Amino acid sequence: MEISYNPSIALQSHQSLIIATIVTLLPLLLAVRSLLFRRPHKPNVSRPAPSAGKEETKQATPSCSCNGTSGSEAFLNGDIAAPAEEDMVTADVSKVAAERQSGASMMEQLVPEITTHALSYLDYPSLCRLSMTNSLMRKAANDDNAWKALYHKDFKLEQDSITPVNGWKAYYAATRAIMNVNTEFFNIIRNRSLTAMSCFWLNADYVKCVHASGEHFSGYNAVIQSWQLAFNWEQGVDFQVRDVRARVLTDMAWVTMKTFVDMDSGPFNMTNIFEFHHGRWYLVHHHSSVMLLADADMEHQIVHG
Repeated sequence: MEISYNPSIALQSHQSLIIATIVTLLPLLLAVRSLLFRRPHKPNVSRPAPSAGKEETKQATPSCSCNGTSGSEAFLNGDIAAPAEEDMVTADVSKVAAERQSGASMMEQLVPEITTHALSYLDYPSLCRLSMTNSLMRKAANDDNAWKALYHKDFKLEQDSITPVNGWKAYYAATRAIMNVNTEFFNIIRNRSLTAMSCFWLNADYVKCVHASGEHFSGYNAVIQSWQLAFNWEQGVDFQVRDVRARVLTDMAWVTMKTFVDMDSGPFNMTNIFEFHHGRWYLVHHHSSVMLLADADMEHQIVHG
């Protein structure tokens, strides 16, 4: 009996085996190919030879894949760049660097008074952000005259002839810190929080408090008890604070202000004195005047018992 051989039937019988073999070998071939064409990355700059006696320099070759594109560019751009495109990228980078250098030179050529005047239009956060951009802007933003101008814009001087020991930038930061602490004092009164008020005062026997009623309390325990009585008998008061002036020393500061319960009525003149202990400011003295009549002389006062 004669058996005929049909190639199509044989191919169909081995088709699954051929496909399995291709699927198995393909990842292996790709891995070998990537290892053969991988090169270490080197910057495209000329460096002198390590030996001091040799005057030759070696031109470093950029890291390229098999088709002339550096790995970092291919990764960032998502495609393959030709050598000409790579040269264009290098030229653009050089152009940007030159423009930055030119801009820096223009800033350096400005008269310091002009730079200070321009920076005076910035607020506190903007000036801090500017100082973090580069070394030139950090130098300009740290200029003492710029911070002096910003201080005069944001705060009222308690003493016109003041010369801060550590410069105007440090004095601005210290004044802003004491202003924030003073604002916290009125937030505690508004919320009637005895716990917060207890932590706000320095625990010492020399602290003093004079309320608007004219009553005087001395010592930490007596002062805190006076605030407990005030919070129990009075509703939360939302003071409107005006004409705030601060004077900050190394470990002591005082703040004077006018406070209004009703803007149509007269103000309370208040003074807060703080001391710096263990990294924070504590209140050691609070004095509130009686309410003054808005349209009367200083001697006409309304005493609230």
